[in-house]
Amino acid sequence: MRTVSTAAILSKPRSGEAERVVPDLVTWLSQQGVAARLDTNTAAYAASDEAFAREHVVDGAQLVIVLGGDGTLLSAARAIAGRDIPIFAVNLGGLGFLTAIKTDELYPQLERALCGALHLEKRRLLTTELWRGQHKIACYEGLNDMVLAKAEIARMIDLEVHVDGAFVCVYKADGLIVATPTGSTAYSLSAGGPIVLPSVAAWAITPICPHTLTNRPVIVPDESVIEVGVLAADHATYLTIDGQVGELLKQGDRIVCRRSEHSISLVRPGNLLFFDVLREKLKWGGR
Repeated sequence: MRTVSTAAILSKPRSGEAERVVPDLVTWLSQQGVAARLDTNTAAYAASDEAFAREHVVDGAQLVIVLGGDGTLLSAARAIAGRDIPIFAVNLGGLGFLTAIKTDELYPQLERALCGALHLEKRRLLTTELWRGQHKIACYEGLNDMVLAKAEIARMIDLEVHVDGAFVCVYKADGLIVATPTGSTAYSLSAGGPIVLPSVAAWAITPICPHTLTNRPVIVPDESVIEVGVLAADHATYLTIDGQVGELLKQGDRIVCRRSEHSISLVRPGNLLFFDVLREKLKWGGR
């Protein structure tokens, strides 16, 4: 019995694989009696005149199909904006830690999803607030991470960190990452951060190329509030959320990271374990 009557489809731009997959997928959904809402990229692949902006394409949908890599999924997670809609992520990219469903599994897995046979994995979002003086001038939701990085060539930046009001240290570094468990296998991992299982309620604070070599990554509970004070000069520091949105900061700005009220639900193959993904994606030794 079908539990999904409308599915939203979000696709990676300029993807030859998406161009191949989308027309057949839209036809297949129609044959199943499922209406498809297409974002602008997907509509172009399907040669359809009916397209929705990414922030509205999920309206009224009971399932979100993401065609692309992890970057496409990160964008989709923000588009869902806290609505509890399962995300069916298909890997058309390279590494694909989050987009675990392969194209050759697309229709068998989607058939099960349309009937409500969903194996869901909850992933908590991270809320990042930008404070300037006494005013909160921006607020972002991210699935992977908050990154503060130097905006000038060959200049380190100074960042003062507090956790739950307790002073940690002043990092003199190329930057600082606050990563969710989901983001622990992204930029934070490249910067020497730990891999955190998705079920662990924690944030990873990872300095990027710190001047003091004993500055190591720190794991804190996700109930913690992390505050970072920008000591660097105006426009020397750039704030980025999930590597996709952000802005230049001023001296004295404060970044406050806390657990979001929202999470996303990823559809995962029922027999796929997190360590299976690590072995495949990181080329760890197998049996």
